[in-house]
Amino acid sequence: MDLKEIMAVNLRRKRHDLEMTQEELAEHAGLSAHYVGAIERGDVSASVTVLGQIADALGIEPGDLLRRAGRATKS
Repeated sequence: MDLKEIMAVNLRRKRHDLEMTQEELAEHAGLSAHYVGAIERGDVSASVTVLGQIADALGIEPGDLLRRAGRATKS
């Protein structure tokens, strides 16, 4: 799985955890809902700027969107 796919899975999971629609996320992140959908499908790669905007809108660290499932973080 490449980083684009990892981000897509993590983004979708976190957005669902927050019970947020793509439209709500897009509004909070200053993006279009179409673009958010394309990122979630893995159709496009988000720039680091967009990664930051999405992470801020979700209230998480940008790296959380790129972390493979099951990987522990260092303390």
